[in-house]
Amino acid sequence: MSMIQNPVLKGFNPDPSMLRVGDDYYIAVSTFEWFPGVVIYHSKDMVNWHQVARPLNRVELLDMKGNPDSGGVWAPQLSYADGQFHLIYSDVKVTGGIYKDVTNYLTTCETIDGEWSEPVYMNQSGFDPSLFHDKDGRKWFVNMVWDHRVGNHDFGGIVLQEYSHDEKKLIGDRKIIYKGTDVGLTEAPHLYHIGEYYYLLTAEGGTMYEHHATLARSKNIDGPYETHPDNPLISSWGHPRLALQKAGHASLVETQNGEWYLAHLTGRPTKAPGDVLLMDRGYCQLGRETAIQKLEWKDGWPYVVDGNYPKVQVEAPDLPEQKWNDDFPVVDQFDSEELGGQWQTLRIPYTQFASLTDNPGNLRLYGAGGFSNLHKQALVARRWQAFEFEAETKVSADPVTFQQQAGLVNYYNTKNWTSVHLTWDEDKGKIIDLYASERNSVSNPLGADTIKVPDEAEAIWFKVKVDQYTYQYSYSFDGESWNEIPVVFDSWKLSDEYIQESGFFTGAFVGMSCIDTSGMQMAADFEYFRYEEVEDTRNHWTQTRHYNEEKSTGRSKTALGKTGTSK
Repeated sequence: MSMIQNPVLKGFNPDPSMLRVGDDYYIAVSTFEWFPGVVIYHSKDMVNWHQVARPLNRVELLDMKGNPDSGGVWAPQLSYADGQFHLIYSDVKVTGGIYKDVTNYLTTCETIDGEWSEPVYMNQSGFDPSLFHDKDGRKWFVNMVWDHRVGNHDFGGIVLQEYSHDEKKLIGDRKIIYKGTDVGLTEAPHLYHIGEYYYLLTAEGGTMYEHHATLARSKNIDGPYETHPDNPLISSWGHPRLALQKAGHASLVETQNGEWYLAHLTGRPTKAPGDVLLMDRGYCQLGRETAIQKLEWKDGWPYVVDGNYPKVQVEAPDLPEQKWNDDFPVVDQFDSEELGGQWQTLRIPYTQFASLTDNPGNLRLYGAGGFSNLHKQALVARRWQAFEFEAETKVSADPVTFQQQAGLVNYYNTKNWTSVHLTWDEDKGKIIDLYASERNSVSNPLGADTIKVPDEAEAIWFKVKVDQYTYQYSYSFDGESWNEIPVVFDSWKLSDEYIQESGFFTGAFVGMSCIDTSGMQMAADFEYFRYEEVEDTRNHWTQTRHYNEEKSTGRSKTALGKTGTSK
């Protein structure tokens, strides 16, 4: 029997929208402030997945310059009708304050990996939009409504409105069709017409550990909707020892053989030994990921098989196995004219600050703003997708002022990052320095002990070794003899749980950066980038050992209170 091994999409891959077209399965996930917007994965068997598209790849579709941390693309939704893929997405411009300024769009394409159409404006009343194609040919648009009024709950319910394909706009009256349950924070609506019922799947409880997937049904599309008698459909909240936490924000799919599955958001937390935790269940430095569960139907309602909580191993559908041979290389030699699909940039296309042809065989970055810049950073990075890995690069640059630097960065957002880099000092000339920002408090761990670069060194190699709890940088002047920098950083501090402020919905990234606040746009050439994971053979949550220690020492666990966080 073939098994699904969860999570199926590791690292920062949240808010899955799963779709079947014929014998092909697709999942679209959120990307927030990272460009290109939306990643789409493909499978034939729901076990093996590979990346096939990043549709929002030009500024006409997604202009995020100036967007805040964790703004941008929230919860895309993928559907298929009339010979076209339809992608609904949000561009969130404001995450703080009482207003949630967001615009929702539609783009279409006949092929999943083709050029997507110019965006169609939909509305601005709230986030997590979704387009439903009914059996009678009519189309309906749903999203959560953001209620900014003082004294009202921000989450105002799920609104329904008809969409006219011919007029390319929403038409008719708007109607709130579902207010959710007492769990609250009702969002992420998806509609399905199955048999005689319309099923409305939503997320509740916020996107942290209290996350739920809630299901309701009605014989009329505009309600009234009755909630699942054994709600939630899935949640990890009542199971603090599970390997997969945060289960919620889900979507349904039926296989060509009549089996049913649920794709859902999840997170895998870790704890540092002996640490006093802000979040009792741990930290998810890999971000929010995607898992799949099998469903069964009882009395007209779907249920997760073997209980409404997520499992690491799940019986796969009865489909032929299809593996893929197009994984991204361990070492990117930058020998193509296009940047590889594993790489993302902040808010803008890489072509606005980088080139693969100005010095062939290198990725050349032209220095731009610092790590707190919301408009233009010369940063190219990829997701952390394993608890243990090494990343390494070789950089050549010629800084002539302390305002210029180029190197290796581990990045969560503008307020949380670390950077080892080549820069310049008035007394020493070229040096290696180390900076860190933790909740917007910046430190210089090396202080006066910066590392002088030998005059004969033409390039510098940087490396980071990440394990489950910590990470540490090294450098080399020849690529063979390595020197470890005696500063150890906490891996889990690059996590949603540790950040805990407006804008904490992504995950840790590692990559290359070039900063030049002098305005001279220093060029930095990166000859290669190696990202190599250490195989994770664990089949249970890494906190189990510490849990047993807590029981033996009498340390009690406390319940996590309402965080009020969403997305």
